[in-house]
Amino acid sequence: MKPPVLNFSTLQAAVEVAATLAFALSGLLAGARKQLDVVGLCVVAGLSAFGGGTLRDVLLDRRPFFWVEHADWLWGLMALCFAAMLFLRGRHLALTERAIQWPDALGLGLFTANGALLALDLGMPAIVAVLMGVITATFGGVLRDIVCNEIPAAFHDHRPYALCSFVGAWVLVAAVRLDAPQWAAISAAAGTAVALRGLALWTGWTLPAWRIDARR
Repeated sequence: MKPPVLNFSTLQAAVEVAATLAFALSGLLAGARKQLDVVGLCVVAGLSAFGGGTLRDVLLDRRPFFWVEHADWLWGLMALCFAAMLFLRGRHLALTERAIQWPDALGLGLFTANGALLALDLGMPAIVAVLMGVITATFGGVLRDIVCNEIPAAFHDHRPYALCSFVGAWVLVAAVRLDAPQWAAISAAAGTAVALRGLALWTGWTLPAWRIDARR
């Protein structure tokens, strides 16, 4: 019996599942820090996991939306929220901001690769594919922070976030142009974005902030 072929649909679904779980986890941790109830946790986790991909599908006029096409993911998300609430309540874990940043970094890389590759598969120009990767990777986290009544971390902590996604998406475009296997292109793009974000978190590297001279 031959093993299943790793085609584009299978690879895309696997990457989307992994990215969705990573962002859902970051949303759960953010909601738990705000002491939300189970409904609030489900909403925040759902926005984190599905927000960027939904906006991507809207802009690309892609139907059905990816979470409608895979409706079982919704059940999985709700089960994850209930399980996380029971687990976190029973162990009184310290939910620091850093605990949220690492699953968020993983989701950033995976959604960057997935969004850009999907746009290229639909025949979009390279710059559009890159922007779709960035939107897919960042918009869920922005919605998560807004609902949690915080300025989105992507805008205020000055550490590279969207920039990491932007670079990772160009790595994917370059790999596709060089006819690299899709698994290699995805791995290179996701790995680049995650590594850059992890490096920024580890070293405290920040981008220049806009400053206004108060004396003027």
